[in-house]
Amino acid sequence: MTKGLLTTSVGSFPKPDYLLRARTKAARGEMSAEELLTLERKATEHWIRLQEEMGIDILVDGEMYRGDMVTYFSEHMQGFKVSGLVRSYGNRYYRKPIAVGPVGRSDAITVDWWQYAQSLTDLPVKGMLTGPYTIADWSFNEHYPSREAFILDLARVVHEEALDLERAGVKYLQIDEPAICTRPEEMELASRALGIVTEGLGIYTITHAAEYTQTYAEAAAVFDELVHLPVDNLDLEMVNSDYFLLEVFREKGLPEAMAVSLGVTDVHTHKVETVSVIKEGILKGLEVLPPERLFIKPDCGLKTRQEDEAVGKLRNMVAAVREVKAELGIE
Repeated sequence: MTKGLLTTSVGSFPKPDYLLRARTKAARGEMSAEELLTLERKATEHWIRLQEEMGIDILVDGEMYRGDMVTYFSEHMQGFKVSGLVRSYGNRYYRKPIAVGPVGRSDAITVDWWQYAQSLTDLPVKGMLTGPYTIADWSFNEHYPSREAFILDLARVVHEEALDLERAGVKYLQIDEPAICTRPEEMELASRALGIVTEGLGIYTITHAAEYTQTYAEAAAVFDELVHLPVDNLDLEMVNSDYFLLEVFREKGLPEAMAVSLGVTDVHTHKVETVSVIKEGILKGLEVLPPERLFIKPDCGLKTRQEDEAVGKLRNMVAAVREVKAELGIE
């Protein structure tokens, strides 16, 4: 039997109401850091147990301890201060980081959280980092002489964090770069920065590069750089663009060494996709890539969904994968 179609998630899950209230209290100085930590750990364990029960292959910690994916890292780095609230999309806001000095770390940022999550399960838990290009793109630069210098210095810091995670025992490392396709003229720079992050690593690397292109010409403009990013696996949105990139992959081909994490549920809708709809997406992916080069996951993080919606999407995703594997003789 052929192996493949491992299931996973992109990273974030909905925070329970008790944790949202606690984070607000902590921000106001009405709750201690220790009390908040206890609740963040409780929520993390809740999501680890749910993923185990659903039968997901590669787990995530759910990011219960994070607010925004960029602000979280800037708050734990040297060289940043954080601005007031900036609108990101819809009615969602984040505090935009500002580089005011050389960026760096005084200690590991994510290792303790990964170790805690991994201690709860025998299944692999992904290490998850925000990549240097996205941190720079979603921040203000008031220190570096150029955007390139800012990005490459951030790459050095993220590389140090990646090495710490590898030493801690991480087997799968995801570097989130959702901004990487937004400026085709900077794809070479973004790829160079990602190469600094992954240089010398002996673990399986994934980059979440959300798919923003809408036409064949736009996709073709970044295709060569995208499929040659220095990672083992491209994690891509697919449902939200009606699997548009698969057509580009079919025509232009993917390097044999590159695997794809295929988004099969839309994280921007409250609707829970049926098993049959998700199966259709998986089968589309299998028309282009063999099962051993396909991971199956939601388009993006699920933190904007209600818990019942997120769980429904994941349950149906796992059920769809099981049906496809049974029908096609995949382990």
